[in-house]
Amino acid sequence: MDRLTIDDVALSGRSVLMRVDFNVPLKDGRVEDDTRIRAALPSIQKVLNDGGKLVLMSHLGRPKGKRRDELSLKPVAGKLSEILGQEVALAPDCVGQETAKMVENLSQGQAILLENLRFHPEEEANDPAFSRELAAFGEVYINDAFGTAHRAHASTQGVTKFIKECAAGYLMKAELEALGRLLESPERPFVAILGGAKISGKIDVIHNLITRVSHILIGGGMAYTFFRALDKPVGKSLVEEDRIAVAYNLLTVAEHHHPMKKVEIVLPSDHVVADAIDAPSGDITTDATVPDGKMGVDIGPKTIASYSQVIMQAKTIFWNGPMGVFENPAFAKGTMEIARAVAKATEQGAFSVVGGGDSVSALKQSGLQESVSHVSTGGGASLEYMAGKDLPGVMALTKAPKK
Repeated sequence: MDRLTIDDVALSGRSVLMRVDFNVPLKDGRVEDDTRIRAALPSIQKVLNDGGKLVLMSHLGRPKGKRRDELSLKPVAGKLSEILGQEVALAPDCVGQETAKMVENLSQGQAILLENLRFHPEEEANDPAFSRELAAFGEVYINDAFGTAHRAHASTQGVTKFIKECAAGYLMKAELEALGRLLESPERPFVAILGGAKISGKIDVIHNLITRVSHILIGGGMAYTFFRALDKPVGKSLVEEDRIAVAYNLLTVAEHHHPMKKVEIVLPSDHVVADAIDAPSGDITTDATVPDGKMGVDIGPKTIASYSQVIMQAKTIFWNGPMGVFENPAFAKGTMEIARAVAKATEQGAFSVVGGGDSVSALKQSGLQESVSHVSTGGGASLEYMAGKDLPGVMALTKAPKK
């Protein structure tokens, strides 16, 4: 971390503008899952305990620059007040006179939540005038929203041009340290497990990992694009036609990468196949081919066994994306068994990171989220980071003085 962190800045008596990721699922006007709110608590409590005046800001959903009452952060302010045991008022908007007055009246150790940033098109457009208005609410800026660090928006990048001290919060710091460890100094063998429906979002990640890992275990719908690249029958499984050449290229690069440090891209050796993703049950194939008229919906028992064996020998593990259609309990076995293998390897001393998105929901479903070393809160951000890209939300923070 070559950036300032929350521990490097004075907070007492100062107004602190903090970007958090409160983009939580709502149901019937209530917060359905408060994981993201709780993830920001260490930074929030640090500011309040130090006697800072805390101004929190976040987006919620995709209101497309218009005020939509069902995407108001009101239920979030309620939930946060409940968790903190103190009132966190919701400002009527994220900018404007009324909000400015509420911020001005904050006393030390008090917090306020600004209304949904994305009610304004200027947020995603990273508009300088809008950024300046937000920046007026803070003498210090803290970014603790790793989930949006790959976006150059007003609240993640624009505001930093108008505030002198911009630092990473505890969650942001933990994320960068965990992911940084994977890329900078991983203990070997280093195994990457990649799944999910599509190969498109993972191409750059695979390219970046080929030089770093010993195995890339492939599962989920993306496997069938690789099989098509090898001319293997995939039935009516999901295939990204425009990515077949890319898949072939990745397999070739992996094979010829370095004679001494061969990386294996491993594809499933058997599958669970069904007529549709919502079928009540499926059949297991004897090999890697998918029969006509059927689609692959999960990895089969042979694959589970061989993947688990590779995972058990790993010292470093990165997992992103489920192994099948885990939303359907009939096809969740592959994903759950891989989660078990990762948990077991971690118990034996491996360092494991599960990167955002569906893998996190799958991990929760398996009840093993406490059994891995680090669960990333940002799907897109963790993938961009693992692809070796700079994250605008991190680059915008103040550089720490050289020690």
